[in-house]
Amino acid sequence: MPLSIFGFRAMWSPTLIGVLVFFTVLYFLVTTKWRKDFKYSEPLKKGEAVSFVFAMVMLYVIIGSPIDLMAHIMFTMHMVQMAFLLLFIPIFFIIGIPNWLWKSTINLPFIKPAFHFLTKPMIAIFNFVLLFSFYHLPAVLDYIKLDETLHGIYTFVLFMSALFMYWPLLNTVEGEPRMKDLNKFFYIIANAILITPACALIIFSSTAFYATYTNGEMWMKSMALCVPSSTLQGLSLSGPELFTNMSPVEDQQLGGVIMKIIQEIIFACILGRVFIMWYRNDQKNADQMTEEALKERQRLYANQYH
Repeated sequence: MPLSIFGFRAMWSPTLIGVLVFFTVLYFLVTTKWRKDFKYSEPLKKGEAVSFVFAMVMLYVIIGSPIDLMAHIMFTMHMVQMAFLLLFIPIFFIIGIPNWLWKSTINLPFIKPAFHFLTKPMIAIFNFVLLFSFYHLPAVLDYIKLDETLHGIYTFVLFMSALFMYWPLLNTVEGEPRMKDLNKFFYIIANAILITPACALIIFSSTAFYATYTNGEMWMKSMALCVPSSTLQGLSLSGPELFTNMSPVEDQQLGGVIMKIIQEIIFACILGRVFIMWYRNDQKNADQMTEEALKERQRLYANQYH
């Protein structure tokens, strides 16, 4: 059955387009026209602008396009949505916001204590893993997906926890605590390990957990989060089986596998970047030491013959 039966509004979320355009315009006003009002301001870099715009476009693709609608129909697409929303997009938000804007925001009195606490590596990683794992408990997910306000709040909290989780890895703000390159390796590996049990329970279960993806009545209620009630009332639908050939168990297992694969790919890319940065810094330090040793040898040689 085609997704077009749910209508343009459900498939393309025009309201979200307006919201994201507003924040994108605000971003460029703050980082260009209004930046002189900030203490630490610097000219906006091309890479920062590209990263932020890319993050906004991806945010729309993940939660505003038909992917969001499919995420309410199939658990597989829900996990694809979660993987990109929590593990991919936050990277570009952090990179896209200039360091001076981060510094100005972080140093606000009512933000600084909470931000520094929530971005401590151990706090950040456990906070993210616990929130993600708790969200995917069957009773919790089914309950949240039946309440639009609660679903929006929890999704926002999850996204913020992902930003805090990535901060120790990506932070380059002057004066802010930075994690050593070697510790970043262990941090990424620990993250991958700690999130595995939640994915494993989903992958290796022989029964379908989630009523909002198996029970026709609850599925219809959860669809109300992205489809206008007036549209739903005019449709005769029995459940998600009308849109997929997979059984609920297969759908659930595939979702867990895809989540884990995407996570491993993203973390592998980050590990590669960390290794390259570590190697470059190590080579730079070695070159500096060699240069200093040569200068010291030249100084001793000059003193010997004078």
